[in-house]
Amino acid sequence: MPSHLYADRPAQPPEPGSVDALISQTRQLRGEVDAVRRDTVVDDDDAQGRWQRALCDLAVHHLDDLRAHLGQLKEGLPPTAAESAALPQAAPETGAEAQQTRVGSAEWNLLTDEVSWSDELFQIFGRSPEAGALPLDELGSTLFAEDQPLLTAMVTACLVDGKPIDGEFRIVRADGRVRTLHMRGEPVLDSDGCTASMWAVLRDVSELRRSQRAVRESRDSLQRRQEIAQTERRLAVELQEAVLPPWRGSLRFPHDNTRALDVAAHYLPSATSALIGGDWYDALELPDGSSMLTVGDLTGHGVTATSGMAMMLGALRGMAMAGIEPGPLMGWLNQLLETSVQPALGSAVCCRYDPARRVLSWAQAGHPAPLLFRRGQGRSLLPPEGVLLGATSGATYGQAEERLEVGDVLVLHTDGLTPRSIEFSKADGTERLLALAPHFSAARSAQDCVRLVIGEFGEGEREDDACVLVARIGS
Repeated sequence: MPSHLYADRPAQPPEPGSVDALISQTRQLRGEVDAVRRDTVVDDDDAQGRWQRALCDLAVHHLDDLRAHLGQLKEGLPPTAAESAALPQAAPETGAEAQQTRVGSAEWNLLTDEVSWSDELFQIFGRSPEAGALPLDELGSTLFAEDQPLLTAMVTACLVDGKPIDGEFRIVRADGRVRTLHMRGEPVLDSDGCTASMWAVLRDVSELRRSQRAVRESRDSLQRRQEIAQTERRLAVELQEAVLPPWRGSLRFPHDNTRALDVAAHYLPSATSALIGGDWYDALELPDGSSMLTVGDLTGHGVTATSGMAMMLGALRGMAMAGIEPGPLMGWLNQLLETSVQPALGSAVCCRYDPARRVLSWAQAGHPAPLLFRRGQGRSLLPPEGVLLGATSGATYGQAEERLEVGDVLVLHTDGLTPRSIEFSKADGTERLLALAPHFSAARSAQDCVRLVIGEFGEGEREDDACVLVARIGS
């Protein structure tokens, strides 16, 4: 095939050794990228994993193309038609070898109507050499109908205006397979400056474009998931803030009683999850002068968990205001969660404090027992019977009583407060809380006690959200 360039611009072949080194480096890099691709485990719900895998696929295609181009650079210019006829004929490529063919060349002579295609181009078009190369006016017949005007415009601009060709179109091969080709070409001028022929290099970019589309789609899917997660987190936070008491500092229940409870609480977000959980805390002054204290947790994260938490907390408040005792109240909460549209499991502790008798009545549903601190010592209250909310139908919940004294500190918390790791078990976390007993005795308010708890656990790597509520018995 004649040179693709003007006569006064002879090609200078590169040194074979330098090209061999580049080919070797490309082959090594391709193997490393392919190893990363194989190690990328992807499932249907892993949008980020699919995006990473698609990027690896795209990088492999680029490296395959680079190695093919370097191989052609090493071989030099393709032989002319006469030289090709004199060379031994290689066996036709089939199967995987044929699928690796991505670049072919062609030249259309406008003076003799001679058409010259490389063997690779015949393979790309799925056309046998015996059928002959396609003239320019028949090339468009292999294209998608909507792509034919693009090819016509590119060829016309090249032949008439001398502009280079650079564009893509889709063809339908003889075997029915659709391929995407990228065509780059130049006009070849005769001595009078007229267009004598046109050469072109056609590259099969089907797999490359498919990989790019996979990267784009997986990236868009990942971005959509991130946007949904951000929206869900914002809604969950707003719902949580609307439901949980907006306390700043300590509260006293009831306000007009000298034996009031000094109450403070705090919500601690998870250190490992971006979503809000279903933890709650609450303290409520009841019509008969007693006070209700509660903490609890629903399984799950996000809007589903926080909406379920809002439902449970609303029901709990209503039943407490109606005078239902903690034990029966837990039974009703269990039935509510069991019949909920969104099935879930929950744990909770509910306390009712009578300031006139200084008696704490409480019940629990699969939840850590309240901790009682008195005169520098701490202990867990002995829990009554109670299973997780939503775990079984018709469950009954026991109720226990504890007489409190002036200066006692009561700590209620969800089990996400203590880190679950090799260094700390759930029991270790309870021991760490109990070790704060001397500090609680010296604290002046419930809010100071909450600060002590946050100082001990606030920086830990918790796997879940947590709540802590502290009540201090007034004189």
